[in-house]
Amino acid sequence: MGQMDGKIVLITGGGDGIGKACALTLAREGAKVAVTDINEVTAAQTANEINEAGGEAMAVQHDVTQEARWQEVVAAIEEKWGGLNVLVNNAGIGIHANIVTMSLEDWRMQTAVNLDSVFLGTKHAIPAMRRSGQQGSIINMSSAAGLRGAPGLSGYSATKGAVKLFTKSVALECANNGDNIRVNSVHPGIIETGIWPGATDSESRMSAKAFGERSVPLGYSANPQVVADGVLFLASDQSAYMTGSELVIDGGLTAGTVSPRPI
Repeated sequence: MGQMDGKIVLITGGGDGIGKACALTLAREGAKVAVTDINEVTAAQTANEINEAGGEAMAVQHDVTQEARWQEVVAAIEEKWGGLNVLVNNAGIGIHANIVTMSLEDWRMQTAVNLDSVFLGTKHAIPAMRRSGQQGSIINMSSAAGLRGAPGLSGYSATKGAVKLFTKSVALECANNGDNIRVNSVHPGIIETGIWPGATDSESRMSAKAFGERSVPLGYSANPQVVADGVLFLASDQSAYMTGSELVIDGGLTAGTVSPRPI
């Protein structure tokens, strides 16, 4: 038996990167997975990969910044599978910009995708999880940048830090309400995904691999699977006594400083 047998999962930003790794991992462990993404083509590719491997998945085009679309997506999942047990709020963007030159549009875009979507997803997932009658798990993708500052990433860090405290507040609210729903955040470090180029200075861009080798205490960056393994833990009953917690998966990046290694 898999760790996710009988569980119904919604993953945003599931078309590539960390979201795709999470979708494939949870499906391999027996979950039924709704793969949503702003890009319906990549969402369908992930869902098809799951289905061809013998799992069960559906693909949904999803603008996570639109409340009406959240209502439609949750309703479609309940209609198809009869409930919702796990939400992975993974969709996100990163824009590198100096604070005095950053446009208000870029600031608001990061807030909408990285923070508003987490609020909207949580708001509409909780009632569905209550209706399911099983323990629910909400997993919000923050970042190591949500635990410490980063020059050029003020917008990204602000949204990811907000996700951390939003997560803790909702965890307590669910507990106060007697909901059988756990809420935790995940804080990846330097992960080799498509978001990395947009989150680094184009004039001095260093690959995630090179940055990891130079600056991460463990000496390397990681692939999305290491984050997916952490998400599996939080989504499964193995973490049944965890709520309001931060799962940091960063190779020691936020532990402190080490002497930079030669490039």
